[in-house]
Amino acid sequence: MAEFSNIRSVTEMPEGDDAKRSFHHRMFLEPQEKKRSMKALVVKQAKKTCSCTPAKVKDYVFSFFPVLQWLPKYKLREYLLGDIMSGVIVGVLLVPQSIAYSLLAGQEPIYGLYTSFFASIIYFIFGTSRHISVGIFGVLCLMVGQVVDREVQRAGYDLEPAALSVLTDTAAYVNTTISPVNQTSQKLHCDKSCYAIKVGATMTFIAGIYQVAMGFFQVGFVSVYLSDSLLSGFVTGASFTILTSQAKYLLGLDIPRSSGIGSLIVTWINIFRNIHKTNICDLITSCLCFLVLIPTKELNEHFKSRLKAPIPVELVVIVAATLASHFGKLREAYGSSVAGHIPTGFLPPRPPDWNLIPNVALDAIPIAIIGFAITVSLSEMFAKKHGYSVKANQEMYAIGFCNIIPSFFHCFTTSAALAKTLVKESTGCRTQMSGMVTSLVILLVLLVIAPLFYSLQKCVLAVITIVNLRGALRKFKDLPKMWHLSRVDTVIWLVTMAASALISTEIGLLVGVCFSMLCVIFRTQRPEAPLLGWVAESETYESLSAYKNLQTKPGIMVFRFEAPLYYINKECFRSTLYKQTGVNPGWVKAAKKKAAKRMLREKEVDSGDNQTSVSMDFLSEPLGFHTIVIDCCAIQFLDTAGIRTLKEVCKDYREIDVQVLLAQCNPSVRSSLIRGEFFKEGEDHLLFHSVHQAVDFALGAQEHSGTSASK
Repeated sequence: MAEFSNIRSVTEMPEGDDAKRSFHHRMFLEPQEKKRSMKALVVKQAKKTCSCTPAKVKDYVFSFFPVLQWLPKYKLREYLLGDIMSGVIVGVLLVPQSIAYSLLAGQEPIYGLYTSFFASIIYFIFGTSRHISVGIFGVLCLMVGQVVDREVQRAGYDLEPAALSVLTDTAAYVNTTISPVNQTSQKLHCDKSCYAIKVGATMTFIAGIYQVAMGFFQVGFVSVYLSDSLLSGFVTGASFTILTSQAKYLLGLDIPRSSGIGSLIVTWINIFRNIHKTNICDLITSCLCFLVLIPTKELNEHFKSRLKAPIPVELVVIVAATLASHFGKLREAYGSSVAGHIPTGFLPPRPPDWNLIPNVALDAIPIAIIGFAITVSLSEMFAKKHGYSVKANQEMYAIGFCNIIPSFFHCFTTSAALAKTLVKESTGCRTQMSGMVTSLVILLVLLVIAPLFYSLQKCVLAVITIVNLRGALRKFKDLPKMWHLSRVDTVIWLVTMAASALISTEIGLLVGVCFSMLCVIFRTQRPEAPLLGWVAESETYESLSAYKNLQTKPGIMVFRFEAPLYYINKECFRSTLYKQTGVNPGWVKAAKKKAAKRMLREKEVDSGDNQTSVSMDFLSEPLGFHTIVIDCCAIQFLDTAGIRTLKEVCKDYREIDVQVLLAQCNPSVRSSLIRGEFFKEGEDHLLFHSVHQAVDFALGAQEHSGTSASK
């Protein structure tokens, strides 16, 4: 049975003696019929999902492996040069960063190279974005490193850097095919660095499973709760934690890495307590690296439009520092901490440690969410810039497999990174082939060059990590502009940044999400609710508090509530309406009752006609208006509390001879009002398509009632 919405249109006042009342055209809107048969929907979806045709299989395979779509169409002459140039440059930049960020993740340098190598290849196969660079990301490395340190300490290993080389690990990997019975036997089979990558790989595997599951169930909407201001504040706050974790390497201090709540403050306390143990050689090396890296990075940014490719200053610094450390024998003479032996080739694959999954499953949730949120946002941003489309769910599959598959090859968590993506785009990248070239550059390092970095000081790697935080720390310069644009977003940024830095990265992310959601709730709880005035010679009504020279119609108040009307703000709606109109129906009714009682008492004591006339005058005192028009254009939805509030407001005003009209209700609100039995037979509450129509109706009705009263 179809429902018809009875909506008033423009008032017409017919002339003549026969027209003793006003007639109004009515619009009858018949809603579209909605099929609500759940059984039919389930059967239809099941048929669609379970049907299997060659064309459907082909489409599924091509959508799951995007490389099969774009690779046959690859324009060799047009694309190859740009892809090779961008791939080589990103690979050259990625090598030192992979080694440096390994320290941040609590791993040996070789594992950072493994991670970048496998991530580039897998995204080449599964990714839909032509420009993003997938690999090591500082914030995720920090989050992985915190979990690794916790689990290493829980397993009973020393928190000092492992003295054994990764070559020893190779033999340990063979022995660890049998799970250790207890911590003592575990130490015999696997040293600290071996156990650290076991924890990192297991957590990476779980994070990848989460990301693939998000893609399968199409829950990418979760990322909408991570606004730009929230993500920016989180990255900046995490940057302070990254800087703090690397500060000990700058000074050559041998102190345990703090983790958990307040780790930033605890770390700085430990640094100042041990400041007298500073290694002068590491300190001087750090200062020299800063003096070279920062100016060169600034020049790269300042002249990026003129440079065909950025100066690979990080690689130059690493090569120079390695040569200086090797020939100057800085480790033997001054006790500088060095990277140690980095083996060539690949270690045999090994599955994640299933026994560790309960320990790291919860920690992998924020890592998975941050990873896919950054990857999807970057891929969509660059796709829009260059005029092509990406599939958000396929991007979640891609980043998930970039974590699942490498976790079997001693890798840790990856995602897209903005800095390397910008370099990749600016150096001529055209397709995903650039990522394959990057992986070949890293492969060359893994097979030939890696052992040459034995004497590289860890303080140099720490400097590279810190210098790459400049972009996140520069966000403080944008605060005045952000404050001018949106104070709410600025407060969200500050709260998320402070919580991520001072409490912990995971809790900071949770605090940011909760605080941003509370901000949305508070903004709907106390929304703007102005009175409206008429713009002369038009049918437009705007806020009296925002614009000048607006006119008001005599006896009519127009009120707009700029938020959904639901249980949280229903009292705000009621109190604001009473405040703006200056009339609280409850008080008026109470005053009238009090005056009526006083009049009865005066009659009983025969106190005179004068007093009685005063009371009668009060009972008949006009309110100054006869109609309230509620502009509902900004009310997106109503719940049961909102409908009940509207009913009560209309009833209360009707009892003091004030009619309430609703205008510009959207279909959702109209449907809610009909289902809530807002319109009862015999009542004059009508819906209007515009405020102007409602005002015309009220004026016509008042003129008609005045004419009838005079006759």
